[in-house]
Amino acid sequence: MQVIPYPHLGETIYHEKLDNGLHVFVLPKEGFQKTYATFTTQYGSIDNYFQVKGKEAVRVPDGIAHFLEHKMFEEPEGDIFATFASNGASANAFTSFDRTAYLFSSTNHYLENLTTLINFVQNPYFTDENVEKEKGIIGQEIKMYEDNADWRSYYGLIESLYAKHPIHIDIAGTVASIAEITKDTLYECYHTFYHPSNMSLFVVGGVDAEEVLSLVKANQAAKSFAPQGSIERFFPDEPLEVNEARRVINLPVSMPKCLIGFKEEAPNVSGKDLLVKELTTKLMLDILFSSSSAIYEALYDEQLISDNFGHEYNCSDGYAFSMLGGDTKDPNRLVERIREEVEKRKDIGLDEVTFERSRKKKIGNFLRMMNSPESIANEFTKYRFKGIDLFDILPVYEQLTLEDVNLRFREHFNWNQLAVSIVQSRELS
Repeated sequence: MQVIPYPHLGETIYHEKLDNGLHVFVLPKEGFQKTYATFTTQYGSIDNYFQVKGKEAVRVPDGIAHFLEHKMFEEPEGDIFATFASNGASANAFTSFDRTAYLFSSTNHYLENLTTLINFVQNPYFTDENVEKEKGIIGQEIKMYEDNADWRSYYGLIESLYAKHPIHIDIAGTVASIAEITKDTLYECYHTFYHPSNMSLFVVGGVDAEEVLSLVKANQAAKSFAPQGSIERFFPDEPLEVNEARRVINLPVSMPKCLIGFKEEAPNVSGKDLLVKELTTKLMLDILFSSSSAIYEALYDEQLISDNFGHEYNCSDGYAFSMLGGDTKDPNRLVERIREEVEKRKDIGLDEVTFERSRKKKIGNFLRMMNSPESIANEFTKYRFKGIDLFDILPVYEQLTLEDVNLRFREHFNWNQLAVSIVQSRELS
């Protein structure tokens, strides 16, 4: 067992890599009643073309990672949710671009719930009948999101930014793509990506590390997993230019929605260098567009934005883009004013006082997150699959300088790489 202390946070993580390749992490939190655990595979919606070393390359239907997540909760002997509930636990799962996570939270019986979590994720049950049934359920989910204005504006922007990289494909796929999914393709993806060597188990809360590790090791030793080669993912070459500069979607909304995004070249860095790029960009966006910023106040006073105006930045080894916007009465004017305000501040740069205030806010938010088992577990795994230690966030924020942020500010906002996604009522078209 590896003991990893973080004295600057007063935390210690216990880590062990099992013989089958599974990485287990335990973060005991003294005085916490809640336990939160995630069992996560490095497999998401973008992994639709891959090859296991020693085998042929495989291309699978879009949406299959999300479909597989749904099917994992089906067991021949009963309802997994009921099993968790009988031990006082709440369970759930989610699929993102690059991972699928299964989780539970509970205030008691955490060893029993941990056993349930591991066992059901490692016990797939797919039949021709239950796969066909699920197609109808997920098909309805897809259609439901087609009428969701926030989702349509969000994915409309990603589709406008990206032409070839599978990030532009809805995580759930399409009705047509999920129709191609079979029991055999589900098992192929399961055995490829749900092998222990491609997964991480993270347990945080009022737990005993040695007790957790002993349970997991005994559980895994009783199961047999054939060795598996490394997994290579294949992605098409993505052009630097945006796919579509402007997209307008007509839906019955009381107020138009407008998101704008800036596409960057895929990062040529990884690990801590990727973290520095991400945090520098997020800090820069916070300085410019948080609710206390001069730009936000100007746009709010002009009644171009409401309090749902927000921003985010996403980056991985295959993509990088920022996104900002929300509800607005005049999408075209909003885009114009954002450009004016950004260009005006490019000339003078960001100031030290605003920089320090935003940096301290980011540090405070991170320290508050350390009191949330859910946030710790989900963020730890997200970053780990990028080769990043979550607990490096604090020292990186502490080391960032105004010069770093101003440099990032001037290079990020390339108006030739801008895409706009608008959702508005038909009568406003």
